[in-house]
Amino acid sequence: MLFDSSVRRELWRSFSGTLVVLLTVLLTMVLIRILGQATKGSLAPTDVGLVLSYTVISQLPVLLALALFVSVVSVLSRIWRDSEMVVWQSSGARQASFIQPLLRMAWPVLALVAMASLVARPWSQSQTQILKVRYEQRSDMARVAPGQFQVSADGKRVFFIDSHSDGLETGRNVFMVNTSDGQESVVTARQGQVAVEEGQRFLVLTEGERTQTDLQTGEKTLSRFETARIRVGERMAGPDVAPDLRSLSTRTLMLINRPEARGELVWRLGLIWAAFNMVLAGLSLAAGSARRNTNWNLVYALLVFVVYFNLLSLSQTWVARGKLGWIEALLLIHGSLTLAALAVVWWRDGGWRGRGLGRVRTQAPLQKGSA
Repeated sequence: MLFDSSVRRELWRSFSGTLVVLLTVLLTMVLIRILGQATKGSLAPTDVGLVLSYTVISQLPVLLALALFVSVVSVLSRIWRDSEMVVWQSSGARQASFIQPLLRMAWPVLALVAMASLVARPWSQSQTQILKVRYEQRSDMARVAPGQFQVSADGKRVFFIDSHSDGLETGRNVFMVNTSDGQESVVTARQGQVAVEEGQRFLVLTEGERTQTDLQTGEKTLSRFETARIRVGERMAGPDVAPDLRSLSTRTLMLINRPEARGELVWRLGLIWAAFNMVLAGLSLAAGSARRNTNWNLVYALLVFVVYFNLLSLSQTWVARGKLGWIEALLLIHGSLTLAALAVVWWRDGGWRGRGLGRVRTQAPLQKGSA
């Protein structure tokens, strides 16, 4: 049908353009935030590209839902503004007639949202967590960049090695300040080397001196040494790290009978239902008139999206705190919007009076010579 194909074709064009714009904005914002984290030492500079990719994947369900919502609202608003809706209505079409072409266009997007929410997002969260944990569990000497001052993982030590050092196992002209238990010690040495004994990391220093200061009394003690050992790392952590709930697979999450796990499950399933609701909400909000050249429906649509996704986050918090069951949360937040959007479409079609007018009438072409 011309009606079905024309609507879906325009929706796909609008969706593609909107998705490119939103993806560009998201990449810019996420890149700035990740570069800030790398500058503060929370991420390895070499992992910026990977973390950027994983973050975009984790935000993909919301991005697709927003792009779908914007495309539906913009296309249907254009149809109303250009009086094209009058032509379709004169052929017997109503707002409810748009549900079928909208869903036929949106089902691949909804399937992608489901895959991203249930599979891709947990995987990306787990990969990001592995990168962060691996970076935090590296040794203090591995944190040191030659020619730069660097703070240790616990914040009690400051390291500096000469710029000609490799910065991994051996360092030259080592400088270290250690503060603990009211004592401050300044250690300098010609050379330092990392050694691992019984799961502990030690820095073996040669040809150096140590100045220890009592921070309360100000008393100083100076000592020189030929060889000294200083523990610079805690016991090596095993590969098993307690995973975050966001990084667990959906199947594993469903087997955990905890409110926090149910809250995460509400968020994942809610994203899929929310993307479906965005189609219906866009249809119900995109009504207008060619005589009124206003864009208030776009403002209302933006407010609906913001409030709706804030309620989605709030429902996750309610379930995680045990104030609401996860099934009740899904029905309350998402089921209410589904019924409200369908009710608005039904009301705009005239309620019970418009029943049975949802099909587009087709008229046979006139024969030549007919009156």
